[in-house]
Amino acid sequence: MVCRSCGIDYSPPKKLRPFHLAFPVDDMEKTIEFYCEVFGCTKGRSKEESCVFNFFGHQIVAHKVDSMPNYETNDVDGKPVPAMHFGLVLSWNDWHQLKAKLESNDVEFYIPPYTRYKGKPGEQATMFVVDPSGNHLEFKSFRDDGGIFDSKW
Repeated sequence: MVCRSCGIDYSPPKKLRPFHLAFPVDDMEKTIEFYCEVFGCTKGRSKEESCVFNFFGHQIVAHKVDSMPNYETNDVDGKPVPAMHFGLVLSWNDWHQLKAKLESNDVEFYIPPYTRYKGKPGEQATMFVVDPSGNHLEFKSFRDDGGIFDSKW
């Protein structure tokens, strides 16, 4: 619905579209192997300097760089969380299925699976892995999705 006096569209949000994320890598071959084998991504357009992946329905693109940037960390719940990282918020069951898959495939965790902020607003299951180029990926889940954007601490 569009306001006749100001022109602002107050219509309900449209269906969420896939997000796009570009990230640096220093070894394209290892990157393709990692994302396809560990996460089951399918590869889209690919050339020597970039590769598109279907990452759980989202478009991520690896871009070849000569050297990777340095990443700083912040202390979050007593863990050194990389200030630069990406990932997904999964359903509770999907998070546990991914955790089991990663563990059964002997994927090394940067921050092993655990429950962050236990018993507090924003309680979440979380785990971090690192790709072959040093990019950090976080997978998290909330038992109650209301905690995803909860502003209470």
